[in-house]
Amino acid sequence: MRRSLACCALFGLLLAAGCTPVRPWEREILARPEMDWDPDPLEAAQRGHIFFSKEASLPGGGAGGGGCGCN
Repeated sequence: MRRSLACCALFGLLLAAGCTPVRPWEREILARPEMDWDPDPLEAAQRGHIFFSKEASLPGGGAGGGGCGCN
């Protein structure tokens, strides 16, 4: 029982250590275009088009159906 409680406490401390405030002068680094999920908008559009063509749905959309057209 003690060992599991100690493990849970250690896990909680490790989780809390990952939460740190971002200072204003550090936000400039995080706001750079290369830190974006899709740093190249042309490549992101191309990937989205390929995904749409293969899956017959828009990314993040709630529309049903698959690539075969049997809704």
